[in-house]
Amino acid sequence: MELGLHIADFTWNSGAPALGPALARHARNAEQAGITRITVMDHFWQIRGVGPYEHEMLEAYTALGFLAAATETALLHTLVTGVTYREPALLAKAVTTLDVLSGGRAGLGIGAAWNEDESKGLGFQFPPTAERFERLEEAIQITLQMWSDSEDAYQGKHYQLERTLNSPQPVRSPRPYLLIGGGGEKKTLKLVAKYADACNFGIGPEAAHKLDVLRRHCDDVGRDYAEIEKTAMFAVDPTSTTEDVLRNATDARDTGFTVAYVYAHDITEPSKITDMLGEALTKL
Repeated sequence: MELGLHIADFTWNSGAPALGPALARHARNAEQAGITRITVMDHFWQIRGVGPYEHEMLEAYTALGFLAAATETALLHTLVTGVTYREPALLAKAVTTLDVLSGGRAGLGIGAAWNEDESKGLGFQFPPTAERFERLEEAIQITLQMWSDSEDAYQGKHYQLERTLNSPQPVRSPRPYLLIGGGGEKKTLKLVAKYADACNFGIGPEAAHKLDVLRRHCDDVGRDYAEIEKTAMFAVDPTSTTEDVLRNATDARDTGFTVAYVYAHDITEPSKITDMLGEALTKL
């Protein structure tokens, strides 16, 4: 069982003036503790369940570029990008740039987007659910085409590109890691089966059922279910202990996951997070 660090809360004792050094130190401590994956949210306001909207939130791809310079080995990606936040070609270019500059350590985590308040507040389009899923599939197709040798045009319902030139190409082989987030059984998990290297959703009573649904989608499209990495996520807070992390990670492993991304809320000293995860890793 592998643990990843998902950085979802930047409201730390350091405060905004020292947030850069604190984030770099947090990432380096994570690598030293044995963490091999570091992710950030792709949001512009803090989200419910972690803190109030007004709490600190960093733009995802700027933060990942900063983290690439602060780390040496960790896989870096969002968990996950909302498809409506960026044009697909720009997104593909951003992840390619991250991959090249990090030495092949980039991935793309993507989903259909859900945060209507944030989108309306900042003026991002937020079309109906069906359209967001159409855009999600087209964005994935565009990204995969840009990560290939093809420079052909792309003509979709929502996106039209005259030439999908992407130079330089990513250095990660065969391409950057692609994770699709969400547990929707009819659309999201079907897209995972068709395109993704990994899925991601929360640990809960429905998790085993959702993995069974993913298996059926894989059968339907002729995909080997074993090829897809099953990743989960769970939270820690100031009351959490190493034993809590171990219990959640063990539950995830027993359900069928091989990676768990752990995120914290209301822990204002980041070293407490990495200390807890490092200790848990020694016992897994």
